[in-house]
Amino acid sequence: MKPVFFGAFVLVAMATACSKPAAETLAGYGEAQYVYLGPMDGGRVATLLVREGDMVAEGAVLANLDTARVTASAEGAGSTEAAQARSVRALDDAVRSAQANAELARATLARSRALFERGFVARARLDIDNASARAADAAVAQARSERDAGVRRTSAASADTRLARTRVSDAAIRAPAAGRVERIFHRPGEIVGAGEPVLALLPPQNMKVRFFAPERVLSRLRPGARVAIACDGCVANLQGRVSFVATEPQFTPPVIYSLDERDKLVFLVEAIPDTPDVIRPGLPVDVRLLP
Repeated sequence: MKPVFFGAFVLVAMATACSKPAAETLAGYGEAQYVYLGPMDGGRVATLLVREGDMVAEGAVLANLDTARVTASAEGAGSTEAAQARSVRALDDAVRSAQANAELARATLARSRALFERGFVARARLDIDNASARAADAAVAQARSERDAGVRRTSAASADTRLARTRVSDAAIRAPAAGRVERIFHRPGEIVGAGEPVLALLPPQNMKVRFFAPERVLSRLRPGARVAIACDGCVANLQGRVSFVATEPQFTPPVIYSLDERDKLVFLVEAIPDTPDVIRPGLPVDVRLLP
């Protein structure tokens, strides 16, 4: 009887062990979010200072466009701004001169009015001086208006100069973040349009893991949840956090009646590894849900 009892015990233990759910492991791959760098204005690529695979620092110049045209535009805008500034200075002098004439005309009118009241000048003289004073005041208003218009033209010319100089500066394509040069699309001598990428940069923090999870585990996969990530060549005990869970399934059967059919319903999930630089684009990974 003992052997029979022992054999039954082993069978029960094996059945119990087999009934324990295995850890949920999901298949995925590395996904890169490239930063495509191009010029604000179109032009000819003059120099390329990096090669594919180079690691670059934030702010490093990666390529330059030819600046002959934009430099000429900046110089022209600067000359226009300088000429407008000189014009405003001349208009300031005109305003001061008009104000001096107006003060003199008002003083002359005051003397004429006093002499007229005492009977020493005729009414016609008073009228002439009165008209001269009004004309002098109008000349001051006109000079101020012309000076204000000149100031506005100078401001516009200054804005044009700043824009032209910014275009010269923008001809240098700089790295917005540290990373690796992944692709080069245009070489020196080629013409690129405004916003057309010259190269692609991959900052390490832009690497993520994409995998697909069945509906039954979605309750455990919320943004911020921790997952274990394994791949060939990855560091041991690599983990990450879930950053995105799709709201719509990637595959939906025509009719969902059974549990087998429901297992085909999968949702895209993205996770950011704690050490993103060990993951490469397209690298197959295994993702395991942590308790």
